[in-house]
Amino acid sequence: MKKVNSIFQLLTALFFGIGLVYFLTYEKMWGGTPMTGEVVSWLLAGLVIYLITWGTSWGYVSSLNSRIKKIELEKKDLKALVFDLERGGKVSPVEKNTELTKDETESSAIKPRENFK
Repeated sequence: MKKVNSIFQLLTALFFGIGLVYFLTYEKMWGGTPMTGEVVSWLLAGLVIYLITWGTSWGYVSSLNSRIKKIELEKKDLKALVFDLERGGKVSPVEKNTELTKDETESSAIKPRENFK
């Protein structure tokens, strides 16, 4: 994609360079001024080439941005995995001690009333 983008940029610069030289030397070569239709057709052709170049540049940058986002997400996932692995050795004994039975989980609600005699 990068080569295609570079080729279109070179083609655009070459086209406008040739057009500039052509219209600056038109009077000396053909003894008159260029017709309006000829100038407009050159400019429209240049506009089309420029739009193609702009589109390829936009596509190339867009693909690079999507790759960057994808790599950043992978990086975040790997950081989270490393963090979990580091914390896994320290947290697992604590988690085993804090496991509650079914009765203990229900005791978090209001305790039933006990009658003492």
